[in-house]
Amino acid sequence: MNVRRSAAVLAAVAVIGAATPAAADTTPSPSPSQALPSALYGDGDPQYDGVWRQSLALLAQHTAGVEPAEAAVDWLAGQQCADGSFAPYRADTTEACDAKTMVDTNQTAAAVQALAALGGHDDVTEKAVGWLKSVQNEDGGWGYTAGGASDTNSTSVVIGALAAAGEKPAGVEKDGKSPYDALLKLALPCTGDGAGAFAFQPDKKGELVANADATAAGVLGALGAGLVVEPGEGEAKASTCEKADGPEQAAANGAAYLADALAGNGHLTSALPGAEDQPDYGNTADAVVALAAQGSGKQAGESLAWLEENAADWAAQSGPAAYAQLIFAAHATGADPRAFGGTDLVEQLGATGPAAAGKTSETKPDGKDDEKKDESESDSGFGVWWFVGVCLVAGIGIGFLISGRAKRQQP
Repeated sequence: MNVRRSAAVLAAVAVIGAATPAAADTTPSPSPSQALPSALYGDGDPQYDGVWRQSLALLAQHTAGVEPAEAAVDWLAGQQCADGSFAPYRADTTEACDAKTMVDTNQTAAAVQALAALGGHDDVTEKAVGWLKSVQNEDGGWGYTAGGASDTNSTSVVIGALAAAGEKPAGVEKDGKSPYDALLKLALPCTGDGAGAFAFQPDKKGELVANADATAAGVLGALGAGLVVEPGEGEAKASTCEKADGPEQAAANGAAYLADALAGNGHLTSALPGAEDQPDYGNTADAVVALAAQGSGKQAGESLAWLEENAADWAAQSGPAAYAQLIFAAHATGADPRAFGGTDLVEQLGATGPAAAGKTSETKPDGKDDEKKDESESDSGFGVWWFVGVCLVAGIGIGFLISGRAKRQQP
């Protein structure tokens, strides 16, 4: 999965593992002798991210003007449970979902965004949106799992799903609270460390700690945007932090925080316990999309240029969701994902899944139409979610790992 979402899952999985250790093993993982579905993107274990990476891959191909394979779309739609929710991976969809099926808001919201963009699956998206509404928290937001404490990332990806399905997020309320109310409660004030950023959740002391991962998500959520942002849509706001009296100002404040965090070397940094700080490619790509949505084009362009120079190897190792993230970043800034620092991201993404159904034409940033190439056949890649699987085991033993998520603090 992409780095941002893997963090959200880690936190949620740790909670579930601490509360009900047996539940961690309810979804069977494919054994080496079990071939993965041919319609699935990526060849890493899909137990924790199958629907997420499939959704991002399909949405990225659609964004780049490629018609995905029908089997790949059908596989995604077929993963839905009867109540409308999605689990990360159901190896046998003939078996009904039950209380042990680990459904979540993030997989469900990502599937809605992909299937709504592709069209023709209104019944699936309507049921999914209905389920998302049914598990909305009293503060107006969503946690990773139904009933979990609201977090910025989950609330934001659900906002994107609501918008994609034709809903007005501000009108989706629980006890008079909308998703924007939940986001505003997670936005830091303009004083102190992390001014203007979003927190993932309050820490154990109830305090908000700035998190660049959550901030990138929060900016998009506060703007009512989804994973895909059209180039030139953002309207630049003041770069200084001001009291957030509404979601638009909170988005502007978050974008200012991201721009400052990126200004030094063009990328965000991942800080994991016991390891040296490393460039955070996935969250940098997310930040580019968020800045573009806000209209902060200068910093978005500079950070995209850094990604073009440095992110190809990361994407090749991480798999389809990573390629999708880079495609979204290129698209949001008006760049060509087929000429991304010498890499054709669309071709590379296509190589991780079934051959595309066909070609569509797309307008390049320079205004010229170009026909897209057919996608190639399956390729191998680790998939970023191997990290989540490893951390799941640790999470069961040590309980609630909210800091192991992305309470990665950016400078």
